[in-house]
Amino acid sequence: QLQLVESGGGLVQPGGSLRLSCAASGFTLDYYAIGWFRQAPGKEREGVSCISSSGGSTHYADSVKGRFTISRDNAKNTVYLQMNSLKPEDTAVYYCASMRDCHSLPDFGSWGQGTQVTVSS
Repeated sequence: QLQLVESGGGLVQPGGSLRLSCAASGFTLDYYAIGWFRQAPGKEREGVSCISSSGGSTHYADSVKGRFTISRDNAKNTVYLQMNSLKPEDTAVYYCASMRDCHSLPDFGSWGQGTQVTVSS
């Protein structure tokens, strides 16, 4: 399975922006769709976004649509999640995971420790 590492989280004020990165080491992302998920304390893990292996199709949860943008650079073996107009409700640990496609169950063994995003004034 593919092992992924998330980075780019931090503390940001409401309305601010962050860009998260999802990188693979030693493996190529070319054959995988990649999904972003998040989990806030006491809540279930929530699917946020997904991008197809080619980058041709993207999907977003209603709660982030219009604010977040997922993209990938297969040459850099990296998937990004650009988060704009951040809200306190976006506060969570963000994870990425590989998938056969965006309609498949994620391979939860592929994701790493996640990256903390905190939106607060």
